Amino acid sequence: MPWSLEGVLPCRKQLALERELNALAAIEDAAPLAARIDGFLRDLATRDLGGRLLTRLVSAFNDRLSGRVIELTACRHRLPAVPWCWLALGSEGRHEQTFISDQDNGLIFSATDRHEADALRQLFLPFAQEVNRHLDECGFALCSGGIMAGNPAWCLSLDEWKQKFIEWVRRPEPAALLNASIFFDLRPLYGESDLGDALRQLMLSLTRDNPAFLHLMAANALQAPAPLNYRGELAAEAGAAGSELDLKKFGSRIFVDAARIFALASGVPAVNTSERLSVAGRAAGLQDHEISAIDAGFAHVLRLRLAHQVAAAGGDVAAGHRVPLAGLNELDHVILKESLKQARRLQQRLKLNYGL
Repeated sequence: MPWSLEGVLPCRKQLALERELNALAAIEDAAPLAARIDGFLRDLATRDLGGRLLTRLVSAFNDRLSGRVIELTACRHRLPAVPWCWLALGSEGRHEQTFISDQDNGLIFSATDRHEADALRQLFLPFAQEVNRHLDECGFALCSGGIMAGNPAWCLSLDEWKQKFIEWVRRPEPAALLNASIFFDLRPLYGESDLGDALRQLMLSLTRDNPAFLHLMAANALQAPAPLNYRGELAAEAGAAGSELDLKKFGSRIFVDAARIFALASGVPAVNTSERLSVAGRAAGLQDHEISAIDAGFAHVLRLRLAHQVAAAGGDVAAGHRVPLAGLNELDHVILKESLKQARRLQQRLKLNYGL
């Protein structure tokens, strides 16, 4: 597992869970193991670990669990003897999953032509749909928008996927911009990773050469402004719990959207938001000290989201991404305000770069 807490705190339980994952041999045992992993990770969240570290550890465990589920399910099907790959999308693709994560995935396979692709799809779909069901049993809710490998629309040959990406970039309608926010964070999760890598290379070549598409992506990103008033104070919404902030839509999404645009504009293959900021931020016009401050702000927002989700599981507050400001202590309130100022600076950079 690529992310470890060794040197940060005792990780005996973590290692034991990793061994259980490695030894997982029956698909029926996946859901109980997923519940134990979730409990371990939620316990870590109460120890006030950094948001970046914890989301990466959550994603690393989810990667390993998903890979085992895919492998065990594949053994129950007679899959065609062609290269194929399971794709992680959205927050899973970025290694930024929290405790409230639905499925965003797809499947890519090799086919010589459209007719072969149609035939292969019919063979892959029952397998992909079963994987989606097992992942749901493990706590990864089915995607309400149907962005899953078991949907024929997202179980495609390499050529079919390439055509989708070409259409989205060259004809960026609102649906295409929405798809870009999910599919352009793709990462090969299991199988022949070369297929996913080839798709990423095409995507980057398309976006580097299409500033008009990036301009529309930037305009779309600015539709969710940093929730600060003219005095720089938090501008919360009224909700059932009093003043609330959606820390996904008006928090982490701001950092994610801007970093994605910077990476696509400069051809940077990184998918994780912090890595995108680090590698592509300077090309976008940010100084090193600005990148560090922005990344720290992003990490704080992730930490607050995770802490809220853990508290919600304890029955104290409503689950979701909307955080009641009254539930924040004085220090977290100040940190959130400063973090959102960094989000606003990111949006100002987008406005400057794309004349918005």
